Amino acid sequence: MIASIIIGVAIFGYAGFALVKFINKSKKGKCAACDLKNSCSSQCGIPPKNA
Repeated sequence: MIASIIIGVAIFGYAGFALVKFINKSKKGKCAACDLKNSCSSQCGIPPKNA
């Protein structure tokens, strides 16, 4: 019983964490939240920092 509750809390806790992380990234915009923003210039129109 207690194991089921702990597993359920872990699942819902992680789902909440992932949802908050997704919402925060979406507020930044497409390019600001991208992991490749320092080396990609095709989508944003911003030249890469290392060029």
